[in-house]
Amino acid sequence: MLPLVPSLVFLPFTLAIGLWVAWSDMRFMKIPNKAVLALVAVWVILGIVVVVAGGLPFMIWARAMGLGLVTLLALFLANAAGLIGAGDAKFGAAMAPFFVLADPRLVMGLLAGCLLGAFAAHRLMRLVPAMRRATPDWQSWTHQKFPMGLALAGMLNFYLIAAPISSLLQSM
Repeated sequence: MLPLVPSLVFLPFTLAIGLWVAWSDMRFMKIPNKAVLALVAVWVILGIVVVVAGGLPFMIWARAMGLGLVTLLALFLANAAGLIGAGDAKFGAAMAPFFVLADPRLVMGLLAGCLLGAFAAHRLMRLVPAMRRATPDWQSWTHQKFPMGLALAGMLNFYLIAAPISSLLQSM
């Protein structure tokens, strides 16, 4: 898990970007490139600030950048094979650096939980007439595909919320 300080520094920004991504993907079935670039900027710029302040070793930050590039390649191939959308691939790669210190089992469990939760919540909410009336122009209500940005944004933010909680529990 990321240490307490980097998690708390990143969290306000990732929450805002995550809400933007989830809303955009549900409304337009697209994850904006600006949101992806904003998330990359959070890791690069705030990450450097955290490194300089001593909250994260430089080699961990650099390894995270490498993880993002490897993830971009893997998800680009998954997109080319038609397994995931291009926006999901780009956003997933932008998310990857934040998970540099995470246990892969935790990451996969978090992904599975967020996928199931987001899918169930989305499918249930589209059955609620008041919700449909409040958001009549949302493409995800009638689209055949699921707005994966909803699950990915949740995954990133639940992880960054869990990191400080884990740090606090370990210090008790």
